Amino acid sequence: MTLVTITHSTTYRYAGRVALGPHRLMLRPRETPDLRLISFDMDVSPAADIVWSHDVAGNSVASASFTSASDMLAVRSRTTVELTAPAWPVFAIAASAASYPFLYASDDRIDLGALAVPQYADAAGRLSSWVEGFVMNRPTDTLSLLKDLSNGVATRISYQSRETEGTQGPLETLDRGWGSCRDFAVLLAEAARTLGFGARLVSGYLHDPSGSRLGSAGTGSTHAWVEVFIPGAGWIPFDPTNRAVGAANLIPVAVARHIAQVTPVAGSFLGTNVDLLSMEVIVKVADAPGSCVPGPDHGASAGAALG
Repeated sequence: MTLVTITHSTTYRYAGRVALGPHRLMLRPRETPDLRLISFDMDVSPAADIVWSHDVAGNSVASASFTSASDMLAVRSRTTVELTAPAWPVFAIAASAASYPFLYASDDRIDLGALAVPQYADAAGRLSSWVEGFVMNRPTDTLSLLKDLSNGVATRISYQSRETEGTQGPLETLDRGWGSCRDFAVLLAEAARTLGFGARLVSGYLHDPSGSRLGSAGTGSTHAWVEVFIPGAGWIPFDPTNRAVGAANLIPVAVARHIAQVTPVAGSFLGTNVDLLSMEVIVKVADAPGSCVPGPDHGASAGAALG
């Protein structure tokens, strides 16, 4: 068991006082069998009316409405979670899904819906051809195939931290040969969907006390990875940036079909691009005071900065 504290600060500064539109805040971690939320506090300045709800994916969403103009917007959260995921997980995959290809049960197929359908145009079948290179045989072991696919993203694409907004499409990432963790995640999710798997994007945080993983030392160290649905085991996390499988040291905040749906802070203001002087994101993830030191059954590294 490991206690982890996350502080996340997003600050916008404007050239003058501007009217702030509604903002959508996704900062509260999702509780899972491997993660228990101990505490969560959020502060927004200037003062805002906050309404909490759950979106279609079950993510906690805070909707902030402002009544006064301001030359600054600051959103700060502080979270403590308990992590219990093993470093070497064993997945109880159903016998019917142990070998690929397999068919999802009709109810699962209906519920997965768009999560099991490619989201990007690939008229020439370029991504499909790339993905087929990882399918050695039919049938083949399902988990091994997904591991090979996830590792293949990291092997064939160079990691490069990127602070600019937006995400590359999967074909763009293949053409460039480099990408950030969110680009890796988008490529893996689309590749898995091309093979017929249900996959969703995950945004969250990395617990990496050793600082040895890609991007883990960045100040804006939010992270992105993928979960693939396998009958019996459920949603299995794959972190292609660091060739990791399982939830060890991954702290999920939001899941969605598209990466744009899991932006931590999103909103608008009345003005032009010239009015926005700067945006600063600072994220710190550290062991909480009194936290247990991870033993052999608990991982101590995984992930990378969203950058």
